Amino acid sequence: MKMNAVRFYAPENIKYEETDIKDPKNGEVRVKIEAALTCGTDLKTYRRGHPVLIKKTPSGFGHEFAGVVEAVGKNVTNFVVGDRVVAANSAPCGECYFCKRGLYNLCENLEFLNGAYAEYINVPERIVKKNMIRIDDDLSFEKAAFCEPLANVVHGIANMDIQKGQTVAVVGIGTIGLMFVRLAKLKGAKVIAAGRNPLKIKLAKEFGGADEVIDLTKYKNPDKIMLSLTEEGKGFDAAIECVGLPEIWERMFKLVRKGGMINLFGGCKSGTTINIDTRRLHYDELKVIGVFHHTPQYFREAYELISSGKVDVEKLITHVMPLSQTEQALKMVAESKAIKVLLKP
Repeated sequence: MKMNAVRFYAPENIKYEETDIKDPKNGEVRVKIEAALTCGTDLKTYRRGHPVLIKKTPSGFGHEFAGVVEAVGKNVTNFVVGDRVVAANSAPCGECYFCKRGLYNLCENLEFLNGAYAEYINVPERIVKKNMIRIDDDLSFEKAAFCEPLANVVHGIANMDIQKGQTVAVVGIGTIGLMFVRLAKLKGAKVIAAGRNPLKIKLAKEFGGADEVIDLTKYKNPDKIMLSLTEEGKGFDAAIECVGLPEIWERMFKLVRKGGMINLFGGCKSGTTINIDTRRLHYDELKVIGVFHHTPQYFREAYELISSGKVDVEKLITHVMPLSQTEQALKMVAESKAIKVLLKP
């Protein structure tokens, strides 16, 4: 049996081609993909590869998807053929040093899954057991496919303890930043977002519910404008960076008040460094956190937020394209002409 799939061969070298459909092994489930989404991580991988996600080539590509169980391997008891499902792109081992401390996102043996840009995908046993969810009949596959990216943001918000009435800044309003805006609003915060793209600025209000959106292209000193929107100009209670550039990380330290929190969520290129004003960090008692990935708990919380309608993720889909145009879709995201592209096998 054959299927069409996008295969990663090297940076900026992906191919839409015919490949084998493999029978599910013990504990595995084969899913017929009904919806797949582009992702910023996939874009980074397309541009420069990924030492963790792509360990050998050619490789499956893409990781945000939802679909229907088409076949099950031996000893699968929690899913049957015909189930509508969404699966995360990883699952922790549950046995390593970090898992034993409940830090499942930092698992030393995280098992990752790639291959969502295809007609079918085999979900590994560990993910089937720990990080795959049966979805409601009235929830679209398109919405369900957002569980993985939203789970990362749920994790990020959970680590921040945002209180009702606080003022929060979100810098960088791609998909992740927009979801941070929405979740911060659900916490009851006043949210000021900052970005450059007109489409994203519009969505920060219409999807996220931002109280103010700063167009960074219009100001030489946007930090001053943003600070003027905080109480007495003292600075934000919390600021979230969703760009992933060292120079933006550094600017975040100018935005928060004494005792404020900075969430450096956007991952920078390995090996890069930043300069920090040690006086501010120490004497102003700033709290600085990094947040990586998600856990089975946050994946399920993301599903509940989507299925309940509290986060209307479908608004983030700006384009629908066939799977054969995956490379074009990624380039559109890179050029900020699209937010999320729904790829249909």
